[in-house]
Amino acid sequence: MKNDLPTIAENRRARFDYEVLETFDAGIELRGFEVKSAKTGHMQLAGGYVIVRGIELWLVNSHIPPYQPKNAPPDYKPDRNRRLLMHTEEIKRLAGLIKEKKSSLIPLRAYVKNNLIKIELGLARPRKKSDKREFIKKRSHEREMRETD
Repeated sequence: MKNDLPTIAENRRARFDYEVLETFDAGIELRGFEVKSAKTGHMQLAGGYVIVRGIELWLVNSHIPPYQPKNAPPDYKPDRNRRLLMHTEEIKRLAGLIKEKKSSLIPLRAYVKNNLIKIELGLARPRKKSDKREFIKKRSHEREMRETD
């Protein structure tokens, strides 16, 4: 069900750099012109990550340019931190999981659900360099097997 929702941005590098243990969905607090820009596919999640401050989640280092640059407010910053919307109990559980498993919370993709923009977050552990090499070998081997069929 989740994968057939229209994806507007994807952090493809995240699945390579991190081993995703669990996924979560969160809403994102955006301004009107940011929503329009994101829905047209101008949102970038690469290099982004999520931090927990108190009982709030913040998306850091994501980029959403204004829909019409000339109509944007003069003090607008496309790389500003954006608040993610989840229930308080879920945020507390996530904070516990991050500390317990020594992992990070990273955005995997942004999609539209019921005309709202949602972010799929992944509780992830960084891969070691040797794990990345194995991942590349495995992926290329699978690709070769598909081509021979």
